[in-house]
Amino acid sequence: MNDPAQEMRRSWEEGGPERLYILTSGRSVPSDPAPLDMVTLIVTRNGPGSSMPPEQSGILRICDYPLSVAEISAYVHLPVSLVTVLLADLLESGHVEARAPIPAASLPDVELLEAVMHGLQNL
Repeated sequence: MNDPAQEMRRSWEEGGPERLYILTSGRSVPSDPAPLDMVTLIVTRNGPGSSMPPEQSGILRICDYPLSVAEISAYVHLPVSLVTVLLADLLESGHVEARAPIPAASLPDVELLEAVMHGLQNL
């Protein structure tokens, strides 16, 4: 079985800039502005449908575990703006779930982690 990211990259390389226009049906922003930014985490909820475009199917296949919008864009070799439009469509159809990234304030304190690490090294 081929890698979905490779299939999408090949598909993109075979076309030109008009391919972006076709993939989004001419939209440059999502029809329903979803609160997606580059660090929003995306995870698949439902598998791809048979009539789904290959780009969206590929996104669903690689999002078995949470990936950021920026990571998805890098994996599929498509611009973030296009990926955001495709993800908004997938969100609307219930195929993916968007999760906010973990806020830095809720992460453990670096000094505490260093102290624990040094304590363990001294054992």
